[in-house]
Amino acid sequence: MAIKKRIDANRLNLKDEVVAINRVTKVVKGGKNMSFAALVIVGDPAEGVVGYGSGKAKEVPQAIRKGIEAAKKNLIKVNLTSYTVPHDTIGRFGSGQVLLKPAPEGTGVIAGKTVRAVMTAAGVQNVLTKSLGSANPHNVVKATFVALSQLRDKNEVAALRGKVAEEL
Repeated sequence: MAIKKRIDANRLNLKDEVVAINRVTKVVKGGKNMSFAALVIVGDPAEGVVGYGSGKAKEVPQAIRKGIEAAKKNLIKVNLTSYTVPHDTIGRFGSGQVLLKPAPEGTGVIAGKTVRAVMTAAGVQNVLTKSLGSANPHNVVKATFVALSQLRDKNEVAALRGKVAEEL
């Protein structure tokens, strides 16, 4: 199993976007305890780095802040061509599936709200996506990250095949 190198969040120009805020209630003997859960995406489009995190707190701003801190610890580097994803891929997590397809220059990000947040944070400018199965934002975000982690660049594929990148 490969050891994942941690990406330093301090040297990046990270932008954050809140994908979902959920009000949760715990019923206890004395009544109801309300709190908030926030799902947050952070990324640096120039570097192709993106991460997600979830935060829970009694107030919305604290939940968002905790989500941002969790997302900074969960950053991944995405292999991209100059403007799109290098090849088709399907990411699966739970019952959520996300299909990513390369698109020509000028197409834009064709995606739903949740997948669009991840794609724009990662710096993908042109991509066609389809969210299949579950519409739960947590599963869709995680499936998108599985799809992004499956992306391979030309040099990596050539090395696996024992060839030079120009031969492909």
